[in-house]
Amino acid sequence: MTLPSPDLDDRRFQSLVDEAKRLVQQRCPEWTDHNVSDPGVTLIEAFATMVDQLVYRLNRVPEKNYLTFLDLIGVRLYPPTAARTDVTFRLSAPQPEAVRVRAGTEVATVRTETEEAVVFTTGRDLAIVPCDFAYLATRAADGEAVDRTQELALGRDVPCFAPAPAPGDALYVGLSNEVPAGVVVLRLDCRVEGVGVDPLRPPLRWEAWDGTQWRGCEIEKDDTGGFNKSGELILHLPRTHTGSAVLRRTGGWLRCRLLEPEPGQPGYVAPPTVRRISAFTIGGTVEAAHAETVREEVLGPSEGVPGQSFQLARPPVVPGDFVIEVADVEAGSGWADWTRVDDFAHSGPDDRHITLDPNSGRVDFGPAVREQDGSLRHYGAVPRKGSPVRVRGYRTGGGRRGNVARGALRVLRSSLPFVARVENRRPALGGVDGETVESARVRGPMTLRTLHRAVVPHDYELLAREVAPDAARVHCVPVGRDAEAGGVRLLVVPSGRGDEQGRIRFDELIPPPDTLEQITRHLDERRPIGARVMVEPPFYQGVTVVASVGARRGAVVERLREDALTALYGYFNPLTGGPDRQGWPFGRPIQAGEAFAVLQQVPDVDLVDDVRLFPADPVTGQRGEATTRIALDRHALAFSYEHQLRVREA
Repeated sequence: MTLPSPDLDDRRFQSLVDEAKRLVQQRCPEWTDHNVSDPGVTLIEAFATMVDQLVYRLNRVPEKNYLTFLDLIGVRLYPPTAARTDVTFRLSAPQPEAVRVRAGTEVATVRTETEEAVVFTTGRDLAIVPCDFAYLATRAADGEAVDRTQELALGRDVPCFAPAPAPGDALYVGLSNEVPAGVVVLRLDCRVEGVGVDPLRPPLRWEAWDGTQWRGCEIEKDDTGGFNKSGELILHLPRTHTGSAVLRRTGGWLRCRLLEPEPGQPGYVAPPTVRRISAFTIGGTVEAAHAETVREEVLGPSEGVPGQSFQLARPPVVPGDFVIEVADVEAGSGWADWTRVDDFAHSGPDDRHITLDPNSGRVDFGPAVREQDGSLRHYGAVPRKGSPVRVRGYRTGGGRRGNVARGALRVLRSSLPFVARVENRRPALGGVDGETVESARVRGPMTLRTLHRAVVPHDYELLAREVAPDAARVHCVPVGRDAEAGGVRLLVVPSGRGDEQGRIRFDELIPPPDTLEQITRHLDERRPIGARVMVEPPFYQGVTVVASVGARRGAVVERLREDALTALYGYFNPLTGGPDRQGWPFGRPIQAGEAFAVLQQVPDVDLVDDVRLFPADPVTGQRGEATTRIALDRHALAFSYEHQLRVREA
């Protein structure tokens, strides 16, 4: 049990004023006017204000002591982490050459009278590659692909699917080249021939080839009514889009696949047709983080003594590359890199090592410790006296303030040629404030118990949290038997945010590769010899609930449907689902009875008529056979995928 932080002096402003007035009555009884308008009372209040500030500073001393004690046992406050989101740069017009958006480009929210702008920085270079329409092909679900490029060039109406459209039929559109992370516009000239389909809900899925499989494309706009009228289709292509060959024609291939209609969703009776297609690129998407980049900040000259400290101008520092450079003026060898380490325990006298406190921004060089025989042992090299010290670059920012809403990032901090605007089409996620002293007090005893070593599964989870505090869930599962015993699998679930109905995009549940790499490096230094550590996302078992419910008399059917779907997406949720609403438990089977219970608790549901579970692949969308129970491995979580609900009116 931790001891409460003591108040060395519990007096406040009003108590100081009251005490002074009591002393006035005792020591100076002729002073009778104690109203606030009296000049003497004004002086008392002025002194009480200054004393109140001194008392506040005095009571902060225990907190500083806590921080010092925690630092002695190797516990430092976690720095803030930066929120991340994808930002899309829109071109003013299609360009004949690729438009480059450099890494480090800054975008921000709108600055207001009460709030400063929230700045995000792109993490890598983006090339917005131009493209044109090149080829067209079709393929029936049970047939071979057929080249339709020549028919389209002659102005004929090309059927998109088989004469009797069936799930699995596909229309292939070949671009002149691949457009990774691009925003592509397809202009289609179509006629009203796709009979039977609902133009607002056509059972279609657009996909792009990434070299190994077809990956879904996000549709921003589709006013073609399922190929039933001329219009535009705006697609956001995946970053892994790559060139491939279909019917010996090489290009950046897309396809539109006909899906199995949902219950109550009409399908095609006759195939739609297309007469003309054009394509061009209007933008590109890249990931950005809530951080501003500070480059080549000069910290000052070296004094040539061990244990020097320098202060960064703009703390806190969010995780990322951090390199100190020191120039050797006398040798004239230019700038030399100094490597950041966690501590100097393993640093030799010639190792160019530094440490960094991300919260305060303090940079420390290695100390010198006196040995028993009186000699000094240097833990890390000492920069030559007078040598300039600078930081090549670091990122500052982070915190929950960066979790901005969709569409909030729309200001370019610097003009870019041919770029008209920028936007984030998804909310930013993962921003976490720096750790508080109260939280560190709780973590301190746990750190003493593990001694920064991973032995039992709980140790791996604690150590992973040190480098990934923004992860929503971290779970360690021992793996292997007999000869394979001793390995562990660490499952990392990143933060995600659902839409109004609670749906979470599948790609939001895949942790970034750099996060997995950081955790792996951190655990490799602390795992037992011979132990194998695998850091990866869990297996997500998609589940589609197909249910039929009866509504109470007077219920609004559409509202009931929305409430019921929200309940299903919220319960079968890896982040906020499960019986305790703390996320679906690892390995817990999915049972139809739980779906019955969830739906029965929805207001205005009179009776749940039927519930069926379908295992589904969240990547391909393929669905298995109906069942009442889906078993999960101990490294798997449930993921809601396209629930379907039919409401029977009273």
